[in-house]
Amino acid sequence: MSTTHFGFQSVDEKDKARKVRSVFDSVASKYDVMNDLMSMGLHRLWKAYTVQVANVREGFQVLDIAGGTGDLSLAFAKKVGRTGRVVHTDINEAMLRTGRDRLLDAGVVLPTLVCDAEKLPFPDNHFDVVSVAFGLRNMTHKDAALAEMNRVLKPGGKLLVLEFSKVAQPLEKAYDWYSFKVLPRLGQLVAGDDASYRYLAESIRMHPGQEELKALMKQTGFGHVDYHNLTGGVVALHVGIKC
Repeated sequence: MSTTHFGFQSVDEKDKARKVRSVFDSVASKYDVMNDLMSMGLHRLWKAYTVQVANVREGFQVLDIAGGTGDLSLAFAKKVGRTGRVVHTDINEAMLRTGRDRLLDAGVVLPTLVCDAEKLPFPDNHFDVVSVAFGLRNMTHKDAALAEMNRVLKPGGKLLVLEFSKVAQPLEKAYDWYSFKVLPRLGQLVAGDDASYRYLAESIRMHPGQEELKALMKQTGFGHVDYHNLTGGVVALHVGIKC
């Protein structure tokens, strides 16, 4: 049986998706509140920058993978107009339901679909833009997921991967203290769940750094890839263009 990492643990590959699903089932109702608290609101700026770089226009077809509570889907929906479409997806039903409710509260109705990024149920060469924000690090086979994202993009289409990354060296000690001491306590106080936020910190450390992810995106078919470090590398936005 092949193994993979779940945070710092080694688990059977077939078990990882279930464990990740359990984490997000636990935190779904408090996810947005915790995002604001643990990033001090910066996640809103990171996502706004992602939307700016995406340069979505009227009539675009957009796929939001791991769309969760719908922040990016809502922002993209405001850009595509009546002739475009945004598809809001996530592998976790609880997160997707929370996002769908938020979108409906905002007066936005989008196609909402539970699906696995490693097996996307969409045709080849279909989307102008694909986004995945804070979801890639939870995927068991990142190479398979990236290859699928490439497949469903139109030639010249753009993939945006917004994800926690390798922080600048002068910030490492402070970032480790915050990640492993503060975040779990914050998770316990606000969401009643310290373990899920300990997993969050561990999963960030196990995720490929900026150059590693850039190389992986090129290996999975993207002709041009660059990245933008945000907040000292706490987060990086990788942008890949399909040949």
